[in-house]
Amino acid sequence: MILFLLSYLGGVLTILSPCILPVLPFVFARADQPFLRSGLPLLLGMAVTFAGVAALAALGGGWAVQANSYGRGVALVVLALFGLLLLFPSLSDRATRPLVALGARLSQSSRGGQSRASGFGASLLLGVATGLLWAPCAGPVLGLVLTGAALQGAGAQTALLLLTYALGAATSLALALLVGGKVFAAMKRSIGVGEHIRRVLGVLVLAGVVAIALGVDTGLLTRVSLSGTNRIEQGLLDRFHAGSAKSTGDLAVEGRFPPLTGATQWLNSPPLSPQALRGKVVLVDFWTYSCINCLRSLPYVKAWAQKYQDQGLVVIGVHSPEFAFEKEPANVRKAVHDLGITYPVAMDNDLNIWSAFNNEYWPAHFLIDGQGRIRYHSFGEGDYDATEKAIQRLLMENGHMVRGTALVEATGVGKAADLGEVASPETYVGYGRAEHFASPGGFVGDMAHDYTLPGLTKLNDWGLGGRWSVGQEHASAEGAGAKIAFRFHARDLHLVLGPDAQGRPVRFRVTIDGKTPGADHGLDTDGAGMGMVTQQRLYQLIRQKGPIVDHTFQIEFLDPGVQAFAFTFG
Repeated sequence: MILFLLSYLGGVLTILSPCILPVLPFVFARADQPFLRSGLPLLLGMAVTFAGVAALAALGGGWAVQANSYGRGVALVVLALFGLLLLFPSLSDRATRPLVALGARLSQSSRGGQSRASGFGASLLLGVATGLLWAPCAGPVLGLVLTGAALQGAGAQTALLLLTYALGAATSLALALLVGGKVFAAMKRSIGVGEHIRRVLGVLVLAGVVAIALGVDTGLLTRVSLSGTNRIEQGLLDRFHAGSAKSTGDLAVEGRFPPLTGATQWLNSPPLSPQALRGKVVLVDFWTYSCINCLRSLPYVKAWAQKYQDQGLVVIGVHSPEFAFEKEPANVRKAVHDLGITYPVAMDNDLNIWSAFNNEYWPAHFLIDGQGRIRYHSFGEGDYDATEKAIQRLLMENGHMVRGTALVEATGVGKAADLGEVASPETYVGYGRAEHFASPGGFVGDMAHDYTLPGLTKLNDWGLGGRWSVGQEHASAEGAGAKIAFRFHARDLHLVLGPDAQGRPVRFRVTIDGKTPGADHGLDTDGAGMGMVTQQRLYQLIRQKGPIVDHTFQIEFLDPGVQAFAFTFG
């Protein structure tokens, strides 16, 4: 509904454009004649012609989108001609002379005492001529409608929007007819200033054509205003968030799209390359399937992939493993399936792509434009609004229309963290990166050892109980009854776990402050705290429903052989 309103207002605003001045003499010449016999048919002819020209533009635009390289060349030629017409009024006069002469003859014949029928027909034809002259004055609102028609095809909504725009323009002329020659006399005094503005605009248009032809800036056309009303119309679009995204400002070039040849395997797609993706906007998402931060950003990446795929966005998930088990193709393939990822995934087991992007974070998002240039990055969770606006900006630079924002449904493990209540950091169980380990005697690395659970009074201290073999990356339980305890402060507690070396499942029991979790159990436990490790992945063990305070978490493994990697919180 808002878009229809904006289309109408955009039509109304066209009368303020300087290029309407040559048309107004014919309009005001009929201000003293009966509205039903003279004004109404003129407006009808104008509206029909306006809609017809717009429909032809949409049809041509659709062809140009499908034949992009040819359409781009034609568009540059047309823009160059338009710039010359603005720069040299004599050329514009010659181009519009036939229509102006036709309008003059129609005006004279109507004033010369023609019959009622003849007056109606003359006014109708004058309206057609007016519509032809007025059509080039359209601003961003009509451009939005035409872009939608070109990209999405003709449809009832497009037709109604074009008609609404034409009715808005007709309303402007109706008001002009009502107020008569006084307004025209005032506007005529501004023609001298308008000519100077017209010439300046002509120079800017020609400069833009040269810049685009040389590939200096693919987004130039989206930032150059060709009409005095464009700022008003674009302000309306931005205010109501209708049709196109608000600009995120200049997106600086950060480098070139590096090769993807370092992938060890591709899922959901044959191998891709920067050359094959030329002309597309590409979102590269560095992730790994046991990373809680990656899992919480994944709903947004999936939503963007679905919403913008028809506008030319290609999402590539680069799976860069943190733990050894994340290098196994079967594990990654299962995770991709279980997580509902349908876009291409490159397995980056040797971190070659990771290094080519100079990346250091899980997750990390890089945006590449249609010319193969890195234009945006975001590290870690958050900044989703900014990332989506950057996606929309680059799609618009490629000539695509974007509307609204993606609908994101983040549930389960993917639900956003309650960052205001997270006071516990990611903590590794392997001695290679472990911190705050409080069991008496510390680690005894790479051999079986009996550990004693400490009394945990200090936040983020943790310890082991029972017989464990602690390696650099993870700890393995050497017998049933092995325990881990952690003093934490967060809504959610996760633990990356795996079954024994033979893949046999391991049962476990979870408590909070020595009690069953009840309603505070996680997705992978029940109210009694019971669960089972069946595969190598992240397990959500606690999700608190009430106020967040310090708690002591404990997990006891009822079978031997479990592998414990890292705690994460949310």
